[in-house]
Amino acid sequence: MTFKLDADDLARAVSAGVLQPGQDQRLLEFLRQQPETRASFQLAHIAYYFGALLIMAALGWLLTEAWMQIGDFALLVIALAYMGLFLLAGRSLWQRGQQIPGGLLGAVAVSLTPLAVFAAQRLTGLWPLDDGQSDYHDYYVYVRGGWLAMEAATVLVGLLVLRLLPFPFIVMPIAVALWFMSMDLTELVFGGILNWDTRRWVSLWFGLALLLVSLLVDGRSKRDFAFWGYLAGLLAFWGGLSLMDSGSQLGKALYCLINLGLMGCAVALRRPVFMVFGALGVAGYLGYLSYEVFRDSLLFPIVLTLIGLAVIGLGLAYQKRRDALTQRLRQQLPDSLLRYLPALQR
Repeated sequence: MTFKLDADDLARAVSAGVLQPGQDQRLLEFLRQQPETRASFQLAHIAYYFGALLIMAALGWLLTEAWMQIGDFALLVIALAYMGLFLLAGRSLWQRGQQIPGGLLGAVAVSLTPLAVFAAQRLTGLWPLDDGQSDYHDYYVYVRGGWLAMEAATVLVGLLVLRLLPFPFIVMPIAVALWFMSMDLTELVFGGILNWDTRRWVSLWFGLALLLVSLLVDGRSKRDFAFWGYLAGLLAFWGGLSLMDSGSQLGKALYCLINLGLMGCAVALRRPVFMVFGALGVAGYLGYLSYEVFRDSLLFPIVLTLIGLAVIGLGLAYQKRRDALTQRLRQQLPDSLLRYLPALQR
């Protein structure tokens, strides 16, 4: 099993008497001087995740119409066979210590659940959609109340697989299914097709709820289940927020303030993913201002370049002073909040 150490872990080891003062810095410097091992390790991770995403795409939203022509029974058998094979292979790799590829294969099995439910519903005559938008590919495109069984089954199977293979990435297909479900349930409740403005608001509120749930999960287990919840929540929240059309300058300024708040969350929670989304939002707002001020000006590309350099500089400054900034920010928070949120105790 591979462990990732940082300066905080070594500092705690010094406090606990495991390391002598000064040894933590020497050990950290030694680890930083191992570029080849660390690079190859991370390259293997990229290959694992990229391969899993390719499989999920091929058997999901890229599934061609030809697969719909093989018959519902054959489609169900193939989907269940794939799920079983991926689970068995994932479990085997997990037990042999290859937890990353094993967990990723478990996530692939979860992502096949909608296909199996789709085929089972059509085979049993329980398929609720019969109006031309009933192909499996449309599950990833349209908001439809009829997809609820597929989404609920995906969440249930995901939770079961998560108990079998406690791998954080399995949270991602569960979160995506819940995101789809939030859209479809809203349409079912209101009894009509959602317009784009409503979809953006549903996405925003769902993303915010998922971020809060991830915050409560953060720090409560040895594995980092919160990361993928944060990522999915930010995609839904920030995506819905950024796609909203605010015609007022006040609305655009509020958008910038919210993104600055996300950057503050990155410091408080030590989660760079918040910094990425927040920086993108602030850069977008600054780009809008520069376009308004320097429209049809030779200075426009120069100003955008300066904004880009400023964002990079901000990232470097955050990386160098992350621990000090986090500690300073947490000192401003009440003890009751720090005790209630495990993520803020690290």
